[in-house]
Amino acid sequence: MRPHSIRSTKADCPVLDAIPIRLLPSRMDVNQRIAQFETMVRPGADPDNDMAWFSLGRAYAEAGRHAEAASAFLRCTELNPAMSKAFQLAGESFIAVGELSRAAEVLKAGYVSAHGRGDRMPMTAMGELLKKIGEDIPAVAASAGSAASGQAGGSFVCTRTGRAGTKLAKPPFKGPLGAWIFEHIAAETWDAWVKQGTKVINELRLDLSREEDSDTYDRHMREFLGVDDDLYASLTGTKP
Repeated sequence: MRPHSIRSTKADCPVLDAIPIRLLPSRMDVNQRIAQFETMVRPGADPDNDMAWFSLGRAYAEAGRHAEAASAFLRCTELNPAMSKAFQLAGESFIAVGELSRAAEVLKAGYVSAHGRGDRMPMTAMGELLKKIGEDIPAVAASAGSAASGQAGGSFVCTRTGRAGTKLAKPPFKGPLGAWIFEHIAAETWDAWVKQGTKVINELRLDLSREEDSDTYDRHMREFLGVDDDLYASLTGTKP
């Protein structure tokens, strides 16, 4: 089970014992990250890598290149329709460039898709974005998972999915973020992240002894679990 940060929890993770301890390089700036992910998704390399497209969209957005970010996030959703966060961020990018009709189209599709999978946090965020641009939120029927959570009185309900689940036996790692996950995230959701985290490492070719790669992994974990920057700052007293 991968802890949230190699810098703070390496000693608690047998998987990381083989990683040599050395001085970490300085973080890549956003233009370097854009170049890295553009190279990764170019024709002849790995153009069907959904995680690379997602990360490229993130880098474009950070650089203020919102039109390109929207295109990258849309490509991610085409390759992996289960990436609810990519729908949300594509919508945000379209809003940033004033393409409100495109934003509404993407956000409505993402809202319905996220509802079907129980991705409550991105679904809620997309609903708020739709209201912000004056669009109606799609009507969706209660899913089987939502109904189950409402009927499971007294059982543990996962904050991310809104569904009943099994409480983790203990925090997955030390620190305030690990404690928050223990109190709010179901074991089933955490297990899903462990699988997704393996995909992140493999498809983005992360070297977790590198600070920027460890940061990338952590950012994907927080996004998957619904820990936004404000919540992270309130828990840890630091910005991610």
